[in-house]
Amino acid sequence: MDAKKGHIGLCSEFVTAEASLGNLEAAQKRMETIKDLPKLSVIEAVKTLAKALISDGPIPPKAEIDAYHIAVAAVNGVEYLLAWNCTHIANAIMRTKIEEVCRQQGFEPPIICTPQELMEG
Repeated sequence: MDAKKGHIGLCSEFVTAEASLGNLEAAQKRMETIKDLPKLSVIEAVKTLAKALISDGPIPPKAEIDAYHIAVAAVNGVEYLLAWNCTHIANAIMRTKIEEVCRQQGFEPPIICTPQELMEG
């Protein structure tokens, strides 16, 4: 699968894990929505990049799952990472450092934005 081309939506085991949390009825709806999306590979490079995103500063340890969202997208060559999480992911202040760490680790970072930002562009 080429994550860069041909897919409107992709997800990872990290998205699935978060989607299953919370209110049971809402979680079931989220899981139904993502069940047929192609899954991104989680290989050792994802773990290495996620750890670098935490140790090199932009993502705090308490937001480890956010580092994994970014890492799995970068390692799999995803062009856009959509997130409503403006604290650690879709954050203009952190974006430059996130991009820097991804490139230092040999990966082109995804363009990180909210769905609203993407639709406005």
